[in-house]
Amino acid sequence: MSVQERKQRERADRERLIVATARELAERQGWDAVTTRRLAERIEYSQPVLYSHFRGKREIIGAVALEGAAELAAALRAATSAADGPRARVTALARAYLGFAERNPAVYDAMFQLDGGLAFAREDTPEPLKDAFAALLESLGEVAGEGVHPGLFTEVFWAALHGQATLTRARRLPPEDTERRVELVVERLAVL
Repeated sequence: MSVQERKQRERADRERLIVATARELAERQGWDAVTTRRLAERIEYSQPVLYSHFRGKREIIGAVALEGAAELAAALRAATSAADGPRARVTALARAYLGFAERNPAVYDAMFQLDGGLAFAREDTPEPLKDAFAALLESLGEVAGEGVHPGLFTEVFWAALHGQATLTRARRLPPEDTERRVELVVERLAVL
C-alpha cells in the first residue's frame, strides 16, 4: 500500500468515526448536543482536523442523512423482498419505514427535519436519497392505480408515512394505533 493510499484510508476512517460519533451523540442526547467541540473531544482529534472533513454541523447532519437513507433503502428492500403479493409488500414497506423512523429518531431528523444541505427531488439529489425513494417506488408503483403517476403516488404514500412517524413521535398520535393506521393507509391509498 502506498503512502497516498494509506492516507486516504485513514482519512475515510476518520470521516466514518466523525459521522458515527455525531449519530451516536444525537441519538442519545439530541442534535443540540452535537457540536464540533464535543465531537472533537469524543473522537480525540482537534477541531481543525474535524473541519478538514466537514465545514460544520450542517455537513455532518448531511452525512448522517445520507448514511440513514442508504440504511432505510436497505431496510425497505429487505422487508418487501420477503413479502408475497402487492398487499403484503406495501404493508411490509409501511411497517419497515415506520420502524426505521422509530428506532433511529436522530437519523430520521437528519434525513427529513434538519438542514443537512442536501437537495431533494432535483437533478443534483445525492444517490442515497434517490435510492431511498426508489426503494419506496419499487413496491408502491405497482399499486398506484390506473392513470396515476407512480412517482406522484409514491410521494403521497410517503407523505402519509412521514406524517404518521412524525406525529406519533411528537405524541400527537397514540402509538398503540400504529398498526391500524398502517392497515388504513394501505387499504385506502393502494389499489390492490
